[in-house]
Amino acid sequence: MMGAFSVTRWVGILIKEFLQLKRDRLTFAMIVGIPVMQLLLFGFAINSDPRHLPTAVVMSDPGPYARSYVAAMQNSSYFDIVGSIEARQADALLDEGRVKFVVTFPPGFHRDLARGKPATVLVEADATDPMAASGALGVLGQLGAEVFAPDLPGGVGKASAPLVDLRIQRRYNPEGLAAYNIVPGLLGVILTMTMLLITGLAMTRERERGTFETILATPATPLEVLTGKMIPYVVIGLLQVTLILFVSRWVFDIPMQGSLWLLYGLVLLFIFANLTLGITFSSMARNQVQAVQMTIFFFLPSILLSGFMFPFQAMPGWAQAIGSVLPLTHFLILVRGILLKGNGLALLWPHIWPILLFMGLVLVAGLKTYRRTLD
Repeated sequence: MMGAFSVTRWVGILIKEFLQLKRDRLTFAMIVGIPVMQLLLFGFAINSDPRHLPTAVVMSDPGPYARSYVAAMQNSSYFDIVGSIEARQADALLDEGRVKFVVTFPPGFHRDLARGKPATVLVEADATDPMAASGALGVLGQLGAEVFAPDLPGGVGKASAPLVDLRIQRRYNPEGLAAYNIVPGLLGVILTMTMLLITGLAMTRERERGTFETILATPATPLEVLTGKMIPYVVIGLLQVTLILFVSRWVFDIPMQGSLWLLYGLVLLFIFANLTLGITFSSMARNQVQAVQMTIFFFLPSILLSGFMFPFQAMPGWAQAIGSVLPLTHFLILVRGILLKGNGLALLWPHIWPILLFMGLVLVAGLKTYRRTLD
């Protein structure tokens, strides 16, 4: 039979739980840290209307009207003019991701406006992220009336007719489909989540089951143990990638312009980067709960600051600096560059070495933590 409710016993249990929470400092830090992180990221870093997008200009007609239009683009805050280029350079800059737009003023631009005819402006947009391009393209269509109407014959009355004929070419994603951006990005997000979570529980599970002491009794080196635990999960990761690519191609009709061999090579690099981090978390954590908490604490900024959910260019400088450290940020650019643009190794290298550096630093930290565990 259950006895009467005792306030004294209840208070004792309550005090015990608070003392236990006090001892588990990592859990308490996560309870406080994760909500604070969410508030800061959503409040300051997340913005669905990107500004200051890098833009190159091709001045085939460098007249005063073209210069006024470029100045209005700069003043709109949606475009950062990186310079004037030759037409033959446009493809390379867009493929490398160094610019989001190339705006071309063809010969006769000034003449057509002076005659009261709509002047043609050619716009090539990197549409791998349709959300990042849509707002800026909408602004371009409004600039003609604001810039030219007061100076043309007939004054502001001309504003009722289109003054600029925008010819927009959405490169790599002609229809502006969100799936072209989201589905390849899911490749990196799923790998990050699964690889971190699976390996993050590896050694903590060994400790809780009492089998970790058996590993410590063997002559295996820390490097042998860490890499030995990674390889089975590499196979799992490759199976996930194959399944995602199959569904992407045959269900969502995502194009695959580049080399699949290169893609799988970079996937292996990304898998190893996440596995080294997961093993490091596992060696640092005292139990599986702490390992999961560390995984969540890393995964949350990865998914928010990498450019997967929100345009990377829309974030403030400090958020982009944090995002640039995360492997997922670079992997999203790599996988979209291969699948949608057909980029080769030379164009992808600027986003490969940061992942290599991250993996090396984390591996060193993991080995040091593992040695402390041995002691």
